[in-house]
Formats: sequence, structure tokens, C-alpha cells
Amino acid sequence: MEADIKKAGFLSIVLIIGLRIALLLIWLFSQLAENVLEDRLERFDSSAIGFFETLQTSTLDVMYTSVTHMGSVWFVACLSAAVILFLWFKARDKWATLFFIIAVGGTGALTWLLKQIYERGRPSINEAIDAIGFSFPSGHSMGSLVFYGFLIYLVIRSRQNKVIKISLSIVLGLLVLLIGTSRIYLGAHFPSDIIAGYIAGTIWLTLCILVLEWIRWQRSSQIHLGHALQNIFFSSYGLFRHQDDKAIHEP
Repeated sequence: MEADIKKAGFLSIVLIIGLRIALLLIWLFSQLAENVLEDRLERFDSSAIGFFETLQTSTLDVMYTSVTHMGSVWFVACLSAAVILFLWFKARDKWATLFFIIAVGGTGALTWLLKQIYERGRPSINEAIDAIGFSFPSGHSMGSLVFYGFLIYLVIRSRQNKVIKISLSIVLGLLVLLIGTSRIYLGAHFPSDIIAGYIAGTIWLTLCILVLEWIRWQRSSQIHLGHALQNIFFSSYGLFRHQDDKAIHEP
């Protein structure tokens, strides 16, 4: 029982830290959006785009064109269907299935909503690489971070050995980074669009995983997370008080 209480307390602390990180990222996104609306990032965007233009080669053109499609709506939708089937029928994890659908599906809705709010134009229009509509935030960077980020979460939670977990997580993380930079390289987005997409995606993914972990714990344990956190708080408070009293009475 004591071990369960400590585990619940640890998870409670993780949830609180996660929520604080999400709030910090929300503030960061709002600051970035404000700077975009007031054209304060024009020099940064121009410099970053200029840097990517110096890298252009026929090899990178082919590579980035292929990579950018791995963050497209249709590609992610097809892979999502496969993941859903695996989670539901193979892993038999209904909660992971539900929150995967919420995370990926919600990303599309949030991306559309944010684009309608900020109505930022693109550097260039190119239907061949899905560079249409408004630009801020990047749907490719936000969608890929949530989709592949959720896969990283599933990998970390799996029973695979550490080497496989770390290797897959690194590969998926690099893929997210490549998809984002591909949008800059191909002229589909401003760099600030990509950063905003990563931030918004991290916020949404963090919230989805936090709620999922909270539900998992609530259904697998009789110990309420809030009670466990209270016990740890008051135990820590009592320990600090004891140390303070001891320090006062020592000569």
C-alpha cells in the first residue's frame, strides 16, 4: 500500500509539472503569435529562409519532397488507421485507442481553428506539396509532432528493451524535425509557422497524455491521486517543520 501511495504521489507530481509546462507553452505560443501579427519576426523568418535556400540541391529537393508527404493529412490518416487497428485488436488497449483518436483528430480541428484566427498568408502556394490555405501555425509540424509524438509515447510504454525504445524514439523525433524543416526548405511555411506548430502540438499532446495517464491510474488503483499528493505534501511539510524545530533548539 505504501508503495502504491508513493507511486500515486509521483504520478500526481508529474501531472502537475505537465500542466505547468502546458501553461508555459500556451503563454509562449501567445507571445509568438503576437510577434507574428505585429511583423516582429520578419527578419528572423527571412534569415532562416535564406539559410535554407543556400542548402538547395537536387538531392535535398527529392529528399525533402518525400519527407514532407510523411506529414501530410492523407499519409497521417492512413497510418493512423493502422495504429488504431493495432491498438484495438492487437494491443487491446481501448483507452490508448480513444486518446490516440482524440489526439490526432483534435489536432486537425485545432490547426484549422488557429489558422482561421490568425489568417497568415504563406511564402508561396504549391498544391503539389499541400502548401495551400493559411500558414500559421504549420499543420504539418503540429500534426507530425502529435502523431509521431504519440507513437513515441506508445513505444516508451511498450515492453520492448531500452535500446529499441531509445532507437525508435530518436528516429521518430528526427522525422518530426525533418518534416518541419522540409516545409521551410520547400517554401511552404515561414520558420515561425513551424515553431508555432511544434509548440501547439506539444501542448495538445501533453494534455492528451496527461489525461490518459490519469485515467489509467484511476482505473488500476484504489488510491486517489489527489489523496496521495496530499499525503506526500503534508509528510514533506512535517519533515521540514521537524528539521526547522531541531535547528532552532540545537545550541
